[in-house]
Amino acid sequence: MILLEVVETGAQLSRAMDSLIEQGAALGWTLVKALLVFVIGRFLIGLINQFVKRVLLKRNIDPSIKTFVGSLVHITLMVLLVVSVVGALGVQTASFAALLASAGVAIGMALSGNLSNFAGGLIILIFKPYKVGDFIEALNMSGTVKEIQIFHTVLTTGDNKVIYIPNGSLSSNAVINYSNQQQRRVDWTFGVEYGTDYAKVKSVLEDILAQDERILQEPAAPFVAMSQLADSSVNYVVRVWVKSADYWDVYFDITRIVYERFNAEGIGFPFPQLTIHQAKD
Repeated sequence: MILLEVVETGAQLSRAMDSLIEQGAALGWTLVKALLVFVIGRFLIGLINQFVKRVLLKRNIDPSIKTFVGSLVHITLMVLLVVSVVGALGVQTASFAALLASAGVAIGMALSGNLSNFAGGLIILIFKPYKVGDFIEALNMSGTVKEIQIFHTVLTTGDNKVIYIPNGSLSSNAVINYSNQQQRRVDWTFGVEYGTDYAKVKSVLEDILAQDERILQEPAAPFVAMSQLADSSVNYVVRVWVKSADYWDVYFDITRIVYERFNAEGIGFPFPQLTIHQAKD
């Protein structure tokens, strides 16, 4: 009797081991399939991304649209890869989709910011307040637009920093585009000492502007005028029009030349002054 019980127990243990081995082998094969799907999928996504980039580069398409489409294709392919890996693990994709649908409200709330950024990206591409290569200022940040991605606009600053700004914020706030127009106006304010001859100052400034070929006569000729009698200086405003590409070069060059010419002409720059009157006894 005892012998029979031992034999039966041994048989049960053998069947349990065989079942564990079978399940382990099946699980291992499932994991291997999922890993293969992931590796091959990532490889194919890389090839497709490169193909899409080559196709977009060969087409005469706005660079802003190229970066946006490239970002959208990449994210779509990654979502499909995740679904494929889940299917390879044995999870029914229909059940997985139903689970996502049932959690749609929560996911929508969690991704509300990203959805607004996606919508903002579409608005930017449609209305084109700026494009790749433009120099813009927004949200107290400025830089050259490097990419317009599906959720963010990437800026490169003058000191080579990279800024990622959400598209939703850019589409709903003021954006200054310095590259949109072919011409820009340069403004200066120069202060001179009280008592300096007005005609002399105006003549020197006009002569400096006349010698710079980058200064345009249209849409308006250079403008020089006394603008303010300040506490310690008489201020002159100078306004000229230049090509947008020449803005900063003209601004810095004229500032330097004015300093040199004023010194050579004996036109003094003012310093803060305080006059004290002493009352007699």
